[in-house]
Amino acid sequence: MKTYLVTGGAGFIGSRFVNFILEKYDDIRVVNIDKLTYAGNPENIKELSDDERHIFCKDDICNEQRIKEIFQLYKPNYVVNFAAESHVDRSIGKPEDFIQTDVFGTFILLEASRKHKIEKFIQISTDEVYGSTLGDPFRETDTLMPSSPYSASKTAADRLAYSYFKTYDLPVIITRASNNYGSYQYPEKLIPLFITNAMDDKPMPLYGDGLNVRDWLYVEDHCSAVDFIISKGVDGEVYNVGGGNELTNIVITDTILKMTDKSSDLIKFVDDRPGHDRRYALDCTKLTDLGWKAETDFEDAMKNTVEWYQNNRSWWEPLKSGEYLEYYKSHYGMEL
Repeated sequence: MKTYLVTGGAGFIGSRFVNFILEKYDDIRVVNIDKLTYAGNPENIKELSDDERHIFCKDDICNEQRIKEIFQLYKPNYVVNFAAESHVDRSIGKPEDFIQTDVFGTFILLEASRKHKIEKFIQISTDEVYGSTLGDPFRETDTLMPSSPYSASKTAADRLAYSYFKTYDLPVIITRASNNYGSYQYPEKLIPLFITNAMDDKPMPLYGDGLNVRDWLYVEDHCSAVDFIISKGVDGEVYNVGGGNELTNIVITDTILKMTDKSSDLIKFVDDRPGHDRRYALDCTKLTDLGWKAETDFEDAMKNTVEWYQNNRSWWEPLKSGEYLEYYKSHYGMEL
């Protein structure tokens, strides 16, 4: 039986990946490490509570001693590092948290993986490491030009992981995915924030002119890509993972308004954030040539996502209270 060590496995993408591989494979077990900060939610993995193949460890990847103990106890074959502070807006206000988790935490995992001679280390990076482009989509060999403390911390972790391949022959593969969306996403991100605000007739704060472009990747497609790369990817390589859905933020907003049957009067344009990249775009030829491509239709996936938030108010409503309300007020200058 193979053992996957998944970090950040109670967060949005990590929890979906844990569920994905446990459903797909019978002969594996997952050691799930999550610190359970604000975005890590036990509710995201509660359906696995009776699955003996799922072992949850409430731990911090920056805790070197605990990571050593976990590796010694469970002897993982694969490490998939989703753990990260990931919200750009928060990185602007408190960058030190991002450097600690995204860089130092990755270092701790790489060191443990090197000493235990694991079979594969998958570093989950992001398209934001490239910065913005108004021209051709980014290829894996393009220069990295991160624009925020978040993307800079992910760039550092990305290159640190690669250095362990080059220096220590650790079997590292790096993925750089575009913007994810889907169920269980913390409601500070654009799509769940706008869906839940629209449901409650709250303002939808749109940065600048709303014409910033992102490529949207359904989280289930991202999970299938990571699974594919573990088995088919080449050590030392980087793979862009995109959904093929380049859309402006205003188009995303209009889509949500249509699907929730709400008025455009809810849109409130707010001052642009510092260092806001205009457009992210990925050339995913390298991965599609290997045999993977996103399968989910954007319209269908958005309908599924909207319906999930409509049917799971008990999941997201408690998250939009207390500290969240203060953050929202200070960040957007709005009361909810």
